[in-house]
Amino acid sequence: MRWWHIAPVLALELELFPEDAWSAGMFWSELAEAHPGGTRHYTVAVTPDGAVVGYAGLMAVGGDGDVQTIAVDGRHQGTGLGAALLTDLVREAARRGCADLLLEVRVDNTRAQRLYERFGFEPVGIRRGYYQPAGIDALVMRLDLAAAPADLAATTAPAAAAAPAAAPEDLDEPAVHPRPDVKKDTPHG
Repeated sequence: MRWWHIAPVLALELELFPEDAWSAGMFWSELAEAHPGGTRHYTVAVTPDGAVVGYAGLMAVGGDGDVQTIAVDGRHQGTGLGAALLTDLVREAARRGCADLLLEVRVDNTRAQRLYERFGFEPVGIRRGYYQPAGIDALVMRLDLAAAPADLAATTAPAAAAAPAAAPEDLDEPAVHPRPDVKKDTPHG
């Protein structure tokens, strides 16, 4: 993710999470740590015409990783894009040497919970009233990266899913992606 993605990401954030959307300042703060040696990794998914239709972020400090955010435009949900974004975060957490990857998900978001379970995340607790101002509880889930298969993406991505209309634009590392619809930019943005 780059600074010029903040406006379309914020618009998508407000559409998908109207009650507890992040502010522009929160995204700017996160991007300030997405540099070589920084603690953040953010990626966006764009359509061929450049529209942002998904984004995801990771915090990695020491051996611990945390999924900060992940979102997919409603018109692109069910296409495998969420799995592609999560795969990017899992790979980056592993590349950074994280032993565990944690996340919080609304207890009423069963669709997201099923995606995380497919990746091997397991429930480890509840954070009462985590999502404000609605006071919705968060289910805390954990993935043990040390116990995960070496090529987690190959074992977790939906095998029957067609390539999504958009794919992650990985800007933090020059990784090789098997799908031709992944757009690249200069690393470390």
